[in-house]
Amino acid sequence: MKPVLTPSTQWQERIAPDEAERHAHQARQFVEIQRRKSAAYGTGRALHRKQLTAAQGLLEVLDGLPPFAHHGLFAAPGVHDVWVRLSNGGPDRAGDRQPDIRGFAIKVFGVHGRSALGGDTTASQDFTLINQEAFGFTDSAEFTGFAVAASRSKAALLPYLFRRYGLLSAPAKLLQILRAVGRPFSGFATEPLHSAVPMACGPYAVRVRLLPDPSNALWEGGAGNAGARGEATAQARSDWGADFSARLRTNALHWDLQLQFFVNEELTPIEDASVNWSSPYTTVARLILPPQDTGSAEGQALAARAEAGVFDPWQALAEHRPLGDVQRARKVAYFASQQERGAA
Repeated sequence: MKPVLTPSTQWQERIAPDEAERHAHQARQFVEIQRRKSAAYGTGRALHRKQLTAAQGLLEVLDGLPPFAHHGLFAAPGVHDVWVRLSNGGPDRAGDRQPDIRGFAIKVFGVHGRSALGGDTTASQDFTLINQEAFGFTDSAEFTGFAVAASRSKAALLPYLFRRYGLLSAPAKLLQILRAVGRPFSGFATEPLHSAVPMACGPYAVRVRLLPDPSNALWEGGAGNAGARGEATAQARSDWGADFSARLRTNALHWDLQLQFFVNEELTPIEDASVNWSSPYTTVARLILPPQDTGSAEGQALAARAEAGVFDPWQALAEHRPLGDVQRARKVAYFASQQERGAA
């Protein structure tokens, strides 16, 4: 019989004395990547540069949530307008058949309360999700080193890995990375998406998961239950945005938004982003995208606003302040990137 894992408020962040300096340096490195790629592709983000599509819908916060989930956005039942932005994770505008991390960002409007950035109010509650349960790197320094090397060329990555991890460990790290970016992806409508790193939920710490409804795999003109089986058609793999838009043109899409709670430092660490938490999930809200034509004039206008706008985990309520080194590094790097492309 498995032990009951009870949410705990006994989590801690560990902030090193030189962290601010390190995060500022990392942000400058990402801006340098961003400038190089913008020279090639036009103004854009440092990462998740290639927007695939955008859509609008509703987030319904459920009633009757357990007390440990009853904080911030989830403190009271209600319905909020949302935007979503779908993207590939890399700094380039590569074809969708290229192995990559896939991103699903959500901006929730109509929230009220103090900002995680310290202001009296926040314009939205943002969630940035990927198709990976864990982050894949222990901390921001490890990830930044990888991102800088990978942004130069594939030829630059291998020497970096051997310098960083040593002769014996580099092959294992390379294999881990290849497995992550190359894992099967069924599509944005049918694949679970994860925050991979924690944020606060009042006095608790949580990670976020977006779990697709099985009905998302069934749509007029589709390939039966392919998405439900974790598969994708060749056409979908060539254009993930078109696959998502085709489903959304005729069918509403639904997801459960779930929280996974900190229970102890061993199973659910705050600072080590590479550890996949093993605590259970609690469903707190329902994301609903009604049928819409993303290729219409209205849909293209929304896509342009999403592309020019900000999807930032620090665009959040204070009750949902991002936690851990990777999230604190994002605070600095996201703002620097937004300034570079004129979005801040």
